Amino acid sequence: MLYHPDKHRDPELKTQAERLFNLVHQAYEVLSDPQTRAIYDIYGRRGLEMEGWEVVERKRTPAEIREEFERLQREREERRLQQRTNPKGTISVGIDATDLFDRYDEEYEDVPGSSFPQIEINKMHISQSIEAPLTATDTAILSGNLSTQNGNGGGSINFALRRVTSAKGWGEMEFGAGDLQGPLFGLKIFRNLTPRCFITTNCALQFSSRGIRPGLTTVLARNLDKNTMGYLQWRWGIQSAMNTSIVRDTKTSHFTVALQLGIPHSFMMVSYQHKFQDEDQTRVKGSLKAGFFGTIVEYGAERKISRHSVLGATVSVGVPQGVSLKIKLNRASQTYFFPVHLTDQLLPSAVFYATVGPLVIYFAMHRLIIKPYLRAQKERELEKQRESTASDILQKKQEAEAAVRLMQESVRRIIEAEEARMGLIVVNAWYGKFVNDNSRKNEKVKVIDVTVPLQCLVKDSKLILTEASKAGLPGFYDPCVGEEKNLKVLYQFRGVLHQVMSADNEALRIPKQSHRIDADG
Repeated sequence: MLYHPDKHRDPELKTQAERLFNLVHQAYEVLSDPQTRAIYDIYGRRGLEMEGWEVVERKRTPAEIREEFERLQREREERRLQQRTNPKGTISVGIDATDLFDRYDEEYEDVPGSSFPQIEINKMHISQSIEAPLTATDTAILSGNLSTQNGNGGGSINFALRRVTSAKGWGEMEFGAGDLQGPLFGLKIFRNLTPRCFITTNCALQFSSRGIRPGLTTVLARNLDKNTMGYLQWRWGIQSAMNTSIVRDTKTSHFTVALQLGIPHSFMMVSYQHKFQDEDQTRVKGSLKAGFFGTIVEYGAERKISRHSVLGATVSVGVPQGVSLKIKLNRASQTYFFPVHLTDQLLPSAVFYATVGPLVIYFAMHRLIIKPYLRAQKERELEKQRESTASDILQKKQEAEAAVRLMQESVRRIIEAEEARMGLIVVNAWYGKFVNDNSRKNEKVKVIDVTVPLQCLVKDSKLILTEASKAGLPGFYDPCVGEEKNLKVLYQFRGVLHQVMSADNEALRIPKQSHRIDADG
């Protein structure tokens, strides 16, 4: 009714009303057709723009339309199968830094440059794997690795073919060969026994000059409750052992207890990890492991440093292993691991520097390098987003301004009615990015006046906004694409001033007693 062209006599307003009325008409056509409405309700504009709906039989139920959409998605995913290889890789560089703490000065008295500690790379390991989907159920996997330690090294290459046999299980055949080990043949089977229990079996035959070495590993797992899994593992052949463990994973913590009896290693291990609920996904962890090989205590932390990168550091203190610092960087599907062996003895100085050193370096890098880089990257992304949506935002702005002009007469009548009953009057309303924090004082405020559009939504002295972005309301548009937005409203009810600040996607209902401005303040 507000945008109907016949309600406006001014030629300019009439033209603007026709354009907005056509948009309303398009929305009506979508929502009045049961099929297109069902598509929009389930998938929004993305569903309406999906190719292939023209061949769908009309008069289908929402459930049938959902199935058809999922079928079209599956077809599109199958076309992308050849483009997905899911590469995964690990690079590990072992560093021997024992000369920093276990230095024997008498050995270096006559050696030039002996005043500097000798830090060496004593081992390296590189592994990589790729997947090649052949069909919707078959996948080929190619992997390889190279290792070297103290001048001696070797490598291997493996090929596996995995087939999903049903919704309950899959099977995998593996062939491998290397310069240190002979040919390898393996078979792996996964099966869901019940909705809460599954089993995995891995058989392997390793061929070498000493003969055939068979191996069998079986894992039985069961959901003990919503957040807890129990595992039983039996390994026969190479390093035979029996292992049982319980893993509890919640939103704020991860706890593991494990017991293993085997040859040559038997041990008991307890570990705990606390997950902080911050945007950097910070985690602090600690573990205790004791067995025939000795005792090891580990503690550390990890934190997200960018959208795709997680940096972690762990200090390992053990007998007879000594003290080590392990640094790990996960970047997308690649892992970079740097174990640094500091000393073979339990030296307090080594433990102190292994603990404090990474913290000092991290906070210095975070403040001087990482934070400025992320800020600049975010600004570049926002600028790119603004450029790509500039024409669309300009159109939305013009539509919003036209809508505000068309609302003037209706708003005047609403204000007269509200004043007569001492009802709800919107004094001022602003929408966009507000900067109240002193740490962000250099940022620019980007807001638009939405007093008229909000007053137009008042009905019977009430204003109700649902949980959705307010940029889509009549007379609104997005003044700062990609940035945090709020709605600030100063309104009068029963002759008393009220004020409220609402987040962009937050529901809002006014008037409320809690919004009242204290006259004494």
